[in-house]
Amino acid sequence: MDIILVPGLWLDADSWRDVTPVLEAAGHRPHPMTMPGTGGTQSDTRDIGMSDWVAAVTAEIDRLDAPVALVGHSGGGNVAWAAAASRPESVSRVVFVDTVPPPPGGAVSEFDVVDGVVPFPGWETFDADDVADLDAPTRARTAIEVRSVPARVPTDPLTLDDPRRFGIPVTILSGGMDEVTFRAAIAHWGAYGDEFSKISDSEVVRLGTGHWPQFSQPVALGVAIAAAVR
Repeated sequence: MDIILVPGLWLDADSWRDVTPVLEAAGHRPHPMTMPGTGGTQSDTRDIGMSDWVAAVTAEIDRLDAPVALVGHSGGGNVAWAAAASRPESVSRVVFVDTVPPPPGGAVSEFDVVDGVVPFPGWETFDADDVADLDAPTRARTAIEVRSVPARVPTDPLTLDDPRRFGIPVTILSGGMDEVTFRAAIAHWGAYGDEFSKISDSEVVRLGTGHWPQFSQPVALGVAIAAAVR
């Protein structure tokens, strides 16, 4: 199976480097991506928005010319879901790594813009549960590998207008919630709960990790992805 790996904000293709060997060992062909404008300056990226990230993944789906699985981590889940919605006939499954399918008009989040781009805000700015399993060496190593993202990307609303997306099987790899807890929680998340409830084939798998399992438990993440795309 061809598996397109979409990183979250501030990450690039190399963030999957400890996950891809696990997928390859399971017989899959991983395709980790770096999103347009990642690490660029304001002048390089001022015109790049979420639609450009979605278009990049859609182009990769078309290039592979076969049913593919999409994996989106964190904000990359927004990208993966919109790309899948644009090619529902070509996507066998979407795997969300500690994130959920966004509704139409959904955005990632809002972060400070500095010098025309959104830099990594630092591990200390995230909730304790999200970073609890990142030890000091891992935090130090990854903090110098992260890259800025174009200013528009985190807040650009998604366009989702093809209802065929609800027929694409979905796996949620949740860091901390099991299936029962997750389904009870998302039912109270407004438009996000509505979007999820319309998906005809969904499953939830608890990873038992923080928000960045590709750094804290890459082997477990790779095994879980391989099991999901089966």
